[in-house]
Amino acid sequence: MQELISCKAAIENCQRTRSFSIAHLYKEEKAMEMHIHDCYELYYSISGGKQFLIDNRFYSIAPGDLFIINQYESHKLTQIDSCVHERIVLSIHPDFVKRLSTQETDLDHCFSTRDGHFQHKLSLNKEQQKRFLYYISKITSAEGFAHDIIERAAFMELLVMINALSSANDTQAAHSVYKYNHQVEDILSYINQNLSQTITMEQLSGHFYLSSSYICRIFKAATGTTINKYITARRISIAKAHLNDGSSVAEAFERSGFADYSNFFKAFTKAVGISPKKYANLSVS
Repeated sequence: MQELISCKAAIENCQRTRSFSIAHLYKEEKAMEMHIHDCYELYYSISGGKQFLIDNRFYSIAPGDLFIINQYESHKLTQIDSCVHERIVLSIHPDFVKRLSTQETDLDHCFSTRDGHFQHKLSLNKEQQKRFLYYISKITSAEGFAHDIIERAAFMELLVMINALSSANDTQAAHSVYKYNHQVEDILSYINQNLSQTITMEQLSGHFYLSSSYICRIFKAATGTTINKYITARRISIAKAHLNDGSSVAEAFERSGFADYSNFFKAFTKAVGISPKKYANLSVS
């Protein structure tokens, strides 16, 4: 399998082939706002030095950290700096993982299970890092006869490893500490608990007894994005989840918290690349 050098190219290839792609990145691409895409993402940091905001959780990034992100979770790298940022990103089509799973082994578990103890981050030890890179090398170096079988077998072994580590990690989640501004933590929690309703700066200001300008400043400093952009990304994630579950476009609109259909349609189409109706049709096809 060819190792790509762009996240965008990996996502496009994943969607086109409905399987998976690998990108090995050494420098920054254009900084992205909070975003979502239809592929699962495995994000492995080689150099560390960044911070991840996934839905309403902040994670520091150290060398050897692996992040597990599904197609409904909005995410963004924050604290962008000029340092070299080497990482490996796998874009994986959800249907492909489900096809590889069996009745006894659910390889989709690490992507689809989101209970109260789940963490997106796995901090791999040295041996686990070597195993991860071994599977990546095996996939990207396969060529000639049966290369597709070798790629698929190595990919399945990689998913087995990640699911085992994720399950073990869940038992330790209660002891995890997220390092970020506690006021921003409270604001993120409030927003996520009230996404189905109208959220205004006046409401936030009154609820937290803080000025609107102060709230905007600390939120942008901590997350790298604005409150409005964060809310829009989260609501689009909710709408996508409802559409994938078979809800109508009207139902997805009503349940995602957008104030009017026009804003919902424009925001969804811009973020996802197709209209809500087309997305719904693809989800049931």
